Amino acid sequence: MPQHTANATVLALLEQELTLLARHQLSSNQHEPDLHLDRSGYQLLTRLELGPLSLGGLAEAFKLDVSTVNRQIASLRRKGLVERIPDPAGGLANLLRGTRRGLALLRADRKVRHGHVANVIDSWDPAEVERLQRLLAQFNESIEALEGRPWPRA
Repeated sequence: MPQHTANATVLALLEQELTLLARHQLSSNQHEPDLHLDRSGYQLLTRLELGPLSLGGLAEAFKLDVSTVNRQIASLRRKGLVERIPDPAGGLANLLRGTRRGLALLRADRKVRHGHVANVIDSWDPAEVERLQRLLAQFNESIEALEGRPWPRA
């Protein structure tokens, strides 16, 4: 087990806050009438917005089974939000990308979600907001480094 520089109490409190953060993030958007995409659709389109990927590449990016991602992509394809394209590098597998409609709904949902975040931090000092963003980025990048799987950022 790796050595931790934080004490056990701080680690327990951090883990608790991360659990609560995930709970709040999931529950705050469950019944939002202004959102067009479910959570998985939003996440998949967010990744595809950065560039086309194969089904296997998406499954690897989200650490999910290919069959799970296949079901989610099939739903997005039926709605006209994702399309298959040939691999421009000549690979055998088709790649997936968001359609114009899919990316437009992603942008609309992102605007709503940004508004939710803005409401939460409305009374915060701008320097605190920037610090939180930097610390969350550092936390995520540390996870990605441990896994050897960096997440592309726009």
